[in-house]
Amino acid sequence: MDIEQKQADLIDHFAKQASVLHGSALGPLVAEATSHPSLFAFSEILAVPSVLQLEGTPNSVYLDVLRLFAHGSWSDYKRNAACLPQLVPEQVLKLKQLTVLTLAETDKVLPYDQLMQELDVINVRELEDFLINECMYAGIVRGKLDQLRRCFEVQFAAGRDLRPGQLGSMIQTLSNCLNHGQVLKGKGFHHNVGYLF
Repeated sequence: MDIEQKQADLIDHFAKQASVLHGSALGPLVAEATSHPSLFAFSEILAVPSVLQLEGTPNSVYLDVLRLFAHGSWSDYKRNAACLPQLVPEQVLKLKQLTVLTLAETDKVLPYDQLMQELDVINVRELEDFLINECMYAGIVRGKLDQLRRCFEVQFAAGRDLRPGQLGSMIQTLSNCLNHGQVLKGKGFHHNVGYLF
C-alpha cells in the first residue's frame, strides 16, 4: 500500500471514529491520532461536527491539540505548553516531523542551525539521525544532507494541512503559474512548457 492510500485510510478511520464520539470521549481518539506514526494530516478530523462542537467547552483542549498538529510546530507547542496537555514521546516525535514539513514549505535549503533550534536538537549527529531515521525513512521528506554547508537540501516534502485562509493564496499562486505558462506558450516556448497544459 502506498503512503497516500495509507494516509487516506487512516484519515477515514479516525474521522469515522470521531463522528460517533462526543466531549471527553474524543480525548483518547485525539491522542491516538496525533501519536499514530503514519498519520500526518488532521484537517478532516478537525472538520468532524462532534470535534468542532468542542469549541468553548471544558474539552476544547482536544480541539486545540488537533489544531496544533494540523497547522502548528514544536515551537508553537512550547509557547503554549501551559494551555495544552503534556505530549507523550510519540506526539513529540510527530510534532517535530511536522515542524520539518512546515519549514520545507517555504525553503528548500534548511540550515542545520535553524533546524537544531526549531527541533531542540543539541548536535549535528542527532539532527542528521532525526532527518534520516524519522523523516526520510518515514517517507515524508527526501533530500540531501550537506555536511560541508551544514544544511538539508529538500527535494520533496509531503504537504501539511492548509491553514484557514490559505486556500485562496494557493489558488492565486496556481493561477499565476498557469498564466505565466500560457504567456510562455504564446511566445513560442511550446516545447518547454507544452507538457504543463
